[in-house]
Amino acid sequence: MKKNLLYIIAVLTLGLAFSACHKAELVNISPALVSTANAITSDTLKGTIKGTLLKNKTYYFKSDITVNDGDTLLLQDGVHLIAIGDGLTPATSPEIFMHGTFISLGTSDNPNFITTKNAATLHAEAAAQKYDNALFGWWGGITCTPAAATASKPNPQGGDAIIKWTHIEFAGANAGSADDQSFYATGSPRYNMYFANITKNLIIEDSWFFGAKDDNIRVSGGKVSIMRNTFELCGGVGGEFFNMKSGTVGDLAYNMCIGAATNALKASDAGTTGVQCNVNMYNNTMVNCGFRQTKTGRGGSINYEKAARGKIYNNLIVNCRFGIRITSDADVPNVAYNNTGFYAYSAAIAAQFYSVDGIGVKQSGDILSTTPQANNPMFYGYDVNTYNFTANPGPIVANLQPYSLIAINTGNFKLQGSSPEIGKGKTDFTPLGSVTTTGIYGTTITAPGKDIGAYQNDGTGNQH
Repeated sequence: MKKNLLYIIAVLTLGLAFSACHKAELVNISPALVSTANAITSDTLKGTIKGTLLKNKTYYFKSDITVNDGDTLLLQDGVHLIAIGDGLTPATSPEIFMHGTFISLGTSDNPNFITTKNAATLHAEAAAQKYDNALFGWWGGITCTPAAATASKPNPQGGDAIIKWTHIEFAGANAGSADDQSFYATGSPRYNMYFANITKNLIIEDSWFFGAKDDNIRVSGGKVSIMRNTFELCGGVGGEFFNMKSGTVGDLAYNMCIGAATNALKASDAGTTGVQCNVNMYNNTMVNCGFRQTKTGRGGSINYEKAARGKIYNNLIVNCRFGIRITSDADVPNVAYNNTGFYAYSAAIAAQFYSVDGIGVKQSGDILSTTPQANNPMFYGYDVNTYNFTANPGPIVANLQPYSLIAINTGNFKLQGSSPEIGKGKTDFTPLGSVTTTGIYGTTITAPGKDIGAYQNDGTGNQH
């Protein structure tokens, strides 16, 4: 009890400290935090829940769980939240319906896990290239949206999602009748995470995502700050690591992306929120993405389309099926791009550094050559020529891609000191900073780096 009281005092003190300069943002984040003092001691979760999952404890759920509007679910560090699902039916593939505030506060030394009961086996099978299991979709993922309006609560507000040093993986089981049919039609695969709340914040920092059946994360509106994460092996025959729609505003930086079925990062203003999709993508590293997408002309690294706008700087794109794709229906005058490092094993991939069906062209600060195998980025512990792309082979089924090419495995993607990407980044621009709160419940935005890619030679950037 004493510990919980101290926690409440700390939260209230934090709120007072922010109130002078960030009053508007606190409206988004603080109202439900006091309820996190309610310790959840049972190891089995079901129905409607709220409160705190306690440090270093393991919790299980085998049916849908819901956090109501105005309530909070907080995971202290070291929590394991285990979905008991078989992926066969919606009823046996539980989902987290997050209508309130979701906070997962893992640490670098003690991360959190939101996964399945057979996660260890699935990782082992993925390493053995049994991707049908790794990409099967074993549970329903986390869905963060406002609740449906009712007579007693006609204007539900929803909440923020704040995720730090957390592993989230293996979602994708088909949706059922309990899902909102406007974005999850019955029978369609669910994502590791879905977020849709234009007035709220999605903060994901220093976390790991793995093994989604389709999109890893989809955002249909919200203020986003996506910093220093690792995205691996998501999407069977389609799906992005991070797919943004109308109403999404913010920054994605220092993310390590390897083995997406389609694009690593996608921005599109598709939707009807009335707020233009405006996102900056800078200092990300993308490796071997896009080869499992079965639709013609799709699949690559960075994609801006359908009136989306933003800045694209300092990204490193290595052996992706397509490089930067900016379609003619994007908000082309407001899409700025430069200082991209490109590498291709084959001539076919080099010919698509800027997708031929887009309007992107070589920029002054790009590291780019039409010669295959030029400008090797010189990773510390990864041979970019291991997968011998003799043509642009997409689509290619996952089982033909060695695990080491579409997951981190033992790879080290930091740059050697003699890399051509060192010192070639653009630093004279400012992140959008749509999420302006800081501290334990806010975001830590890493500024644009002087080196291209997610890992900086001075040790900043991605910390995985």
